[in-house]
This record gives sequence, structure tokens and C-alpha cells, in this order.
Amino acid sequence: MSEIPARPTKSEGPSEDAPLGDAVWQSSPPGSIYDYIKVASFSIGPDGLVDQWSLRAEQLLGIPAEHAVGTDPIDAFIDPDLRERGQRKMAEILDGREWTGVVPFRAPDADGGHRTGTGRGTRGLAEVYVMPTRTEDGEKAAVCIVVDVRVLRSIETDLAASQAIFGQSPFGFLLIDPDLRVRRANQRFASTFGGTPDDHRGKGVHDYLPRAEADRVSATLRRVLESGDSITDMHVTGFVPGSEERRHWSVNLYRVHSGSGRPIGVAWLGTDITARRAAAREAAAARRNLALLNEAGARIGNSLDLETTARELLDVVVPGFCDLATVDLYQGLLVGDETPAGLADGSAELRRVAYSSAVSDAPLHGAGERVQLGAVHHYPFNSPCADALRTGRPRTVPAEDGSLVQSTLAVPMVAHDTVVGLAQFARTKGSEPFGDRDRDLAVELAARAAVCIDNARLYRREHERALILQRSLLPPGDPEASGLDIACRYLPGEAATGRASEVGGDWFDVIELPGHRTALVVGDVMGRGLRAAVAMGELRTAVRTLAQLDLEPAEVLSQLDEIARGLGAPGGVQQATRAARRPREADLSEVYLATCVYAVYDSVTRRCTFANAGHLPPVLVEPGESALMLDVPPGLPLGVGGEPFEEVEVELPEGALLALYTDGLVESRDHPLDEGLQAFVGALTDPTQPLEDVCDQVLNTLDSHHGEDDIALLMARVQGLPTESVGDWTLPREPRSVGRARELARAQLLDWDMEPLVDTTELLVSELVTNALRYGEGEIRLRLLLDRTLVCEVWDSGLVQPRRRRARDTDEGGRGLQLVGLLSAAWGSRRTPRGKTVWFELPLPGGDTQLTDPAEALLSLF
Repeated sequence: MSEIPARPTKSEGPSEDAPLGDAVWQSSPPGSIYDYIKVASFSIGPDGLVDQWSLRAEQLLGIPAEHAVGTDPIDAFIDPDLRERGQRKMAEILDGREWTGVVPFRAPDADGGHRTGTGRGTRGLAEVYVMPTRTEDGEKAAVCIVVDVRVLRSIETDLAASQAIFGQSPFGFLLIDPDLRVRRANQRFASTFGGTPDDHRGKGVHDYLPRAEADRVSATLRRVLESGDSITDMHVTGFVPGSEERRHWSVNLYRVHSGSGRPIGVAWLGTDITARRAAAREAAAARRNLALLNEAGARIGNSLDLETTARELLDVVVPGFCDLATVDLYQGLLVGDETPAGLADGSAELRRVAYSSAVSDAPLHGAGERVQLGAVHHYPFNSPCADALRTGRPRTVPAEDGSLVQSTLAVPMVAHDTVVGLAQFARTKGSEPFGDRDRDLAVELAARAAVCIDNARLYRREHERALILQRSLLPPGDPEASGLDIACRYLPGEAATGRASEVGGDWFDVIELPGHRTALVVGDVMGRGLRAAVAMGELRTAVRTLAQLDLEPAEVLSQLDEIARGLGAPGGVQQATRAARRPREADLSEVYLATCVYAVYDSVTRRCTFANAGHLPPVLVEPGESALMLDVPPGLPLGVGGEPFEEVEVELPEGALLALYTDGLVESRDHPLDEGLQAFVGALTDPTQPLEDVCDQVLNTLDSHHGEDDIALLMARVQGLPTESVGDWTLPREPRSVGRARELARAQLLDWDMEPLVDTTELLVSELVTNALRYGEGEIRLRLLLDRTLVCEVWDSGLVQPRRRRARDTDEGGRGLQLVGLLSAAWGSRRTPRGKTVWFELPLPGGDTQLTDPAEALLSLF
């Protein structure tokens, strides 16, 4: 007989499938059923006393053999109230009858001590099997097998729990042995992978999972078996028989031990999470889409530039939504055409304004051709892109053979029911193709960008119109003025920022006044946009109108203040005046505020009168001196009302430099006003330089490209009228002064070599002096001024202004002012502090303006 090993060589204990001969006389490993039940036994002799007592009986009942042998088991183990019945049962057993039943007993004390019939100990129940036997003498005896009922009930509960796990659990359950073979599978697992639970015995994980996944799971099983560390929520991916759908499971692994603590395998508890994973992906996609929409809301539309807005869209979608993207906008809309040809059928030209790629060397193709950034192109009529432009609905663009792109969406950019362009989103091979949810997200993103682009387009149109309006209201080129050398600069806000910004309300003006005087105006309407430009135009027109009335500077600003208040009132100036007198209530009318400095320069006296309405002070640079800011009372801005304006008169030296400007020159976000004013004053160092050079130096020194506001700069160098170009006489108030005035005028003109003007000037001087004698008061003053034109002024102390009227055929008089109007280039009257001045102006010989023949003018009156 060959030697039989004490233990199996491959696994601890015989295998269920091992041949019967291999299992004979092998020792059972620890943890067998008998280790759990702990069966106790003892024998009863013919005398009814215990004659044999096993160690298990000692452990179960807590009585050592030396105390148990020779005792009556009924007296030793049974409570007194049950002993009578026990004695009857014992008699029946010794009479040769088998008996099985439950017998109460007193279990050992907690301290392990035994009882001696004192009633100490814990009550218990034992299931007893009594088998009659005979001694070698033929006497009747019995063998008793005792099991603790509590242990039996526990085993029953464990079996029921095991059955519930294997038979009733909604989770797939496997018991995998140390050889990583399935020892047992439940019905749930079998229903998933087919067959009955027994069909899966002996299979390994490679029979269920792809090779790479099976290798990973096998390594995890070995690690759990060796270390005893449990694994929870391990995700396993594979397929089930009869389906090509990829399935996902969540698996918990833990090592299983025998009753003695010996590892006997690994328990596999798995549940299908395919639907949960799909729901999680949907939820993650929804969160990603919501995050993209939030990001789009925050990043798209921060600029009013079309190209910048298109790039902002691509910055949001690449690479978070797609790998490549482009934006094409209609070329006609970009250049300002509201309805470019081909807009309805999608055949209009487009310009590629933005492109972004997360993949190198992967340009997005358009209609089979590469479209470069900035190129103008159009899509073929039958292409998906053209169809998307026509219908306003997204289309899928088929992938080209050999292209890196596998999925492309062509999404029209629709704003206010108008298609403004096309956005294309593409994903490369290896990325997930676009789905319905992605399509909806692309439409929403394109729509948001389209609205911003359309707003930018509308703003650009308004900005261009406002800029045209603003420039049309500014003097063309450098204006000319008597006794002044003038240079000016105007820079809109876009020159400062490098992009289209809203136009402002800055303006300047140079207005020629009678008597070779000049009004210099610089103003700034608060606010920006078309409304500010329109308000600026209205105020500029009002300034020119008031200047022609030859009002004092303070009076001009007072009238402008009334006009500015009327701009924001529904009923105009009168309604604004009435509202100012009523108690202050909620005023819903729009308020227009503006600052303005108004100066009148007299080239004969070189005196300049300033009035200021909340504007920055003028700067004066005298020859050989440092620049200084003139102390002109600032006053309140136009549109506030309630306070009169003050005037300041300053005599300007010959060659002095006067600068008027707006706040955009000296103030910005990075440059405080005080700092900018000091820099401006410091830049005006040499008033003898050419004015154009001075302007450029100031703009370069102050970094005029810094800011957001418009810049207006008006500079004038003083060049007073020479003394020899002025003729000034005082005449007594008597009839012969008319003749004397003609003589003085003739002599002065001949001295100036202006003989062609002598006859006309004599005639008109005679008319004005005669009117002064007839309708004026006080002495008469005659003044002739020669500069770019000839100006004649007649002064008197009367306050009544001359009024031109049309004389009837039968009237003997009333034609003097008509004659003045016919023969002169211009004429008028103005009030002075001591009366009035009536003047006329004649062009110099050799100019573009032809002189009127006095004889023809006289005949035309009749």
C-alpha cells in the first residue's frame, strides 16, 4: 500500500471533484463541520450512572470527568423540577429504546467553574441523541450524543443567510477559490452570463472578461487573497453573451475564511452600473454644458469689436467642447452693408474672422478647400454649410477621406432672426462624435455669440455715423483768424484704445467776429455715443449763433446754459426754466451737462476776454516765461443753471501762446488730473516753435494714446494787428463830419495802396456816419482795419440798433442800409459798453470775391 500524505498537496482539503480513492484517510483541515458543532458524548452504564465522559462533554457541560463519572446524569444536569420526568426517560432508554429530544441543562459559569448541583450556572438547551447499547456482559447501557441547540440554530441561520446571498440576492455573487476558479455562483450571476449556477463552476475571470481587463482583475484577486485587504467599488468593464454593448460593473472583493480562520477564497459581489454610468455621463455632460454656457456668458461680448467677439467664442469652445473651430461672417455686414446680395440664399461672400485649434497642423476645411484666416470666400450652393446659412439650422459636415476630423457641425449664427455668419465646430478622430445634446449646445453658443456680434455691428454702425457727424461739426483743417496763428488737434477715443469706442462730445471752434476779433471755443459734452455727439452739434451751432450776435462771453455762456437745460427737457428751454422754479420732484427728463470755455480775442488791442463754464483753465505761455494756467473762475457746467458766469480780461503779449483743451488730454485711468495738468504745462516750453510741432510735442509727451476719452486741443499764437494797419479817428457830432469822414477814409486807403476800394468805402462810410448823426448820440468814432479784409466801424453812444428795411418806391430815404448790404461782403452792428458799433467789411482787391460796382448797386435800389 502506497504512502498516503497527511494533507493534500495542491490545496488544503480534498477537492469536490477529486477521485474517491484520493480522499481516503486524508486528514480533514481545520474548520470542518465538527469544529462548528462541537459534538459531546458520554456513556451510561447498566446502573444508570455515567461510566465514560468525553473532553467535548467536559467543555460543553462544564464538568470534569472525575466529577461526572459515577454520577446520575439526571441528578447532575437536570433541574430538580424536571428530574422526575427525566428518570422515567432514563428508564425507557435503559429498557432499550432510542430517544432524541431537547433537554434543558445548566451550562458552565462564566468563570469556567463547574457545578456540583448547587444550581449555579447558566441554563441552556441541548439536543440529545440516546442510543441503547449492551456491555460485553450483555447488560443494557446507552451512548448519549449531545449538541448545544444554540450552535445548531446559529448554523441554520448561517445556512439561510448563505442561501439568501446565493439564491435571493439581486447582486451577482461568486465564491472564487485560491486557484482563482469559480467555486460557486448565484442565480443572478448565471442569469447575466447564461446557463445555470452549476455551469459556471471551475471557470476563471478570463472566461468572462476581455484579456486586458481579466489580467487586471486576476491580479486584484490575488492581492486580496494574499493580503486580506478588501476592495470596494472596483469598476470592471466587459460584455455579456449575445450583446455587443459594453457593460460596466461595480465589484466588491473580500477574502473568505473558514471557522478556524483559514483563507478559503475570495467573495465577489457585483452589480451592473451600466445605466448608472450612462446617467452619470449624461449628468457630467449636462454640467459641462452648463459650465460652458456660464463661461460663454462671462467671456463672450466683453468687446464691441466683431473679430474680438468671434475669437471670444472660440476661446470658450476650444478645447472644452471641440478640437477645432472657425467663425465666418458675411463680408457685406462687416463693411456696413445692411442687406448684402446673396444673404437670403447663403451665397453671399463670407470672411473668416476667427480660427482656433487644439491640434497642431489640423486646419479646418471649408467646402473641400482650405480657407485662410481673413480670406473672403463663399460655400457652394449644395454644400452643408450653404444649406445651414439658407435654412438657419445646424448641419453635419461629412468627414473627408484621410482627414484628421471625424465629426463637424456647421451652425448658423442667428441674431434677431437674421443670419450673420457661420460657426463650425469639429472633433478629431479619437474624440466622441457630436450628439444631439452637443448640437443643442452648439446652437445656443452660436446664438449667444451672434447676438453679441450683431450688437457690435450695430454699435459700429452707430459709432461711424456719430463720428461722421462729429467730424462734420468740427472746423475743417486749421482755421484762420485775424491776428492769430492757429493749430488744432482732435483725436477720438478709438485712437487711444486701438479699437472702436464710443464717440464723445468734445468740440472746438474758431469763429471770426466783426472788427477782426476772434472767438475761441473748446467744450465737452458729458457722456458718449450718438446722443452726446448730437448734443455737441446743437451746442456748437448755438455758440456760433450767439457769437454772431456779438454778445459778451459771459452772456454767451448764460444763453448756452439755458439751451443745455432745454436739451434734456421735453418742452425745451421754457419748460426747463419753469421746472427749475418749481419744487424739486422726481425728474425723468434726460439731463445734458457740458463744460465750455469761451474766449474773445481782439487783434487790435491784443486783449482776450475769457468766460468759463466748469472747464479746465486755459494755459498761457509768454515769450521767455514758463507756462502758467490762467486764473479764470471755473463757474458751473452748462445745464446746471442758477449761477451767473464771470469774465476775465487778459492782455496777451506779442508772440504769446494760448492753449485750450479738453480733459481727455490730461486725464485717464492711469494718470490723475493734477499729474496730467503738470505734464501739459511742462510740455509747453518753447512758444516760438511752429504750432504744428508744438501740438505734436504735447501729444507725444502726454502719451495721448493712453485713454478712453476724446482729445481736443486748440493752440493759438498771438500776432496782433500792426499799428499801421489801423486808422482811428474821433469826429464831432455835426453835419460836416460826414465829409470829413470821407476824406479820412480816402486818405487812409490811398496810404494803404487800396485805391480800388476808395469809392465804395467813401460811399458806405458816408451812409454810416450820416445814420450816426441822425439816429445816434454823442461823438462819433471812425475806425478802419486792414488785415485779410477791410473793416470799417462807426461808433456812437446810442443804444438803438439799426434795422434794415425795404423802402417803397415813393420813399425818399430808407435805402442806406440796403446800399451797405449790396456793396459790402458783410455788415452788422453790436452793442458796446458805451453804445453801439455799426460796421461793414470789404474784400481786398485781387481776391476771389469781386467788388460790386456802386453805380449798379444804386440803380438796383429803384
